[in-house]
Amino acid sequence: QVHVLESGGGLVQAGGSLRLSCVVSGSGFDIKAMGWYRQAPGKPRKVVASITSDGTTTYDDSVKDRFTCSRDNARNAVYLEMNSLRPEDTDVYYCAAEIPRGSDIIERYWGQGTQVTVSS
Repeated sequence: QVHVLESGGGLVQAGGSLRLSCVVSGSGFDIKAMGWYRQAPGKPRKVVASITSDGTTTYDDSVKDRFTCSRDNARNAVYLEMNSLRPEDTDVYYCAAEIPRGSDIIERYWGQGTQVTVSS
C-alpha cells in the first residue's frame, strides 16, 4: 500500500520562503517521476514542478528561478523549496508519485495536500 504525505505548508509574507516535503511510504515499488501540483478551489490541478528518478527537473514558467524541486531516492522523498513567494502562489499544493504497475501502466498517487498562503 502506498501512502503519500506532505508537510511544510503555512502562512508567509510576500517575499518569504517555505519548504514543502513529501514522503512516500510503502514497499515493493520503484518511483518514477515525482512532482508538486497546485490547485485553487473550482480549478483544475496543475503542475508546479516535477523531477525524474535521475534528477531531471521541469518547472512551470511562473516559478522558474524561485522554486527548486529536489529528491532523495533513498528516502522516497521529494522537496519543494519556495523562495520569493508571491500572493499569487497561494493555493493547496499536492505531492504526486508515479509508480509503475505492470507494463505500460503507471499509477499516480496523491498526497492529501498542504495549504500555502502568501500574504501581501
